[in-house]
Amino acid sequence: MKKLVFSLLFLPILLSAQINESKVDSLKFKADLSLTGFWQSGNVETKIFRAKSGLSFIPWKNWVFKTQNSYVFQEFGREKADEDILSLNFLYINPEKKIYPFVLGFVSTNFRREIDIRSLFGAGVTFQILNKNKNWLKASVSSEYEQTRFEQSTFNKSQYNDNNEINTFRGTIWVNGKYYLFKDKIIINHESYFQPSLEEGNNYRWQADLGLEFPLWKFLNFKINYLHTFESIVIQGQDQEDQFLTFGFTLKTY
Repeated sequence: MKKLVFSLLFLPILLSAQINESKVDSLKFKADLSLTGFWQSGNVETKIFRAKSGLSFIPWKNWVFKTQNSYVFQEFGREKADEDILSLNFLYINPEKKIYPFVLGFVSTNFRREIDIRSLFGAGVTFQILNKNKNWLKASVSSEYEQTRFEQSTFNKSQYNDNNEINTFRGTIWVNGKYYLFKDKIIINHESYFQPSLEEGNNYRWQADLGLEFPLWKFLNFKINYLHTFESIVIQGQDQEDQFLTFGFTLKTY
């Protein structure tokens, strides 16, 4: 007799995942935490755990600090597939204005791509294209210095072989927004970036993150999320692209 235990848990807590720093003044402090899990045993054993948090607050007048942090663990057939950490940190100055500057610092690891540690530090400027009622659209440009240490030194592009560290200056174009349609019955949010090296033309990455939400109750939305990522330089034998389609819920306090 086959034994199968299947459990799917989505527990987003507090606020929705995409915080608009230009609106933080209305609450002074915003935070979110989501926990999702998947466990299956029997013929196939699968474990997935994902945690994501966001926080925005005002440390000084006209300044906003925003941090987004996530942890992912995945195991299939008792073989680890992912154990990743990502921390995105921004400090904005006068984010209520049409154009405002920011500084950033990112730190991440990626088990699947064999990235021991990656860090980026830089600065940029954001342009508010739309900020009307609850709808908003922003574009940003920034420049960063990136340091990435891999666990191997053989890459899909041979010019990077024999050195497990790739360091470079990058430029980044960011576009993100959120829209409420059909009398708030559908909510669309998106975050995307293109991040080329300023030194090597074949070193670049991009990401597109699209979410679709359907309000079920004042504080609860059903959410569909699609994430597509691409990295031009990977360990030899790895795919350059990854795609994720997930379903869940958003629980919010406002």
